[in-house]
Amino acid sequence: MNQSLLIALTLLASTLLPVNMAVTVEASSNHPIKMSSFNLSSQKWQKRVLLIFAPSVNHHAYQQQMQLLQQYDSGFTDRDLVLVQVLTKDTSYANGQLIDESSAANLRSRFGVDEDNFRVILVGKDGGVKRQDATPVQATAIFDQIDAMPMRQQEMQQQGRR
Repeated sequence: MNQSLLIALTLLASTLLPVNMAVTVEASSNHPIKMSSFNLSSQKWQKRVLLIFAPSVNHHAYQQQMQLLQQYDSGFTDRDLVLVQVLTKDTSYANGQLIDESSAANLRSRFGVDEDNFRVILVGKDGGVKRQDATPVQATAIFDQIDAMPMRQQEMQQQGRR
C-alpha cells in the first residue's frame, strides 16, 4: 500500500473511530495483530518524523490535530515525513503501522512527555528536535518550517533538476 494512502487511512480512522483500539487488539488474541517496534534512530538521515503524543484518541487536542493534518497526506510524502501517533490508552502507530507499547513508552521517555499530555514534536532528518508544540498545529505551519530547512531546500533543488 502506498505511504500517502496509509497516512490518509490512519488520519481518517483516528478521527472517525473513537473506539479504544487497545481493547480491540487484546480481544482478538486468537488472531494476533502484528505490532512492530519503532526506533527513531533508524529514521535518521532518511525521514523526518512528526510525533503526536496524546493520552487517547478521544483527547480533544489529538482529534483537532488529526483533523488539521487529514487533508495533507501528499505533503507528508513530498517531505519524507513519517507520522507517529503515540497514545497512552490506545494503540500507537507509525505511518499506519501498529507499534508496540515499549516503543511508545521509549518515545515518551526520550522526549519527556507525560502520559497525560498532548504534544506535537517535529524531528528533522538529522535527529534533532525542530519544533515542539503543546497545542494543535496547522499542517501548513509544519510544512513551511520544513521547507525553510537547508536540507529540504537542497532536496527541492534536486527534485527541480530531474
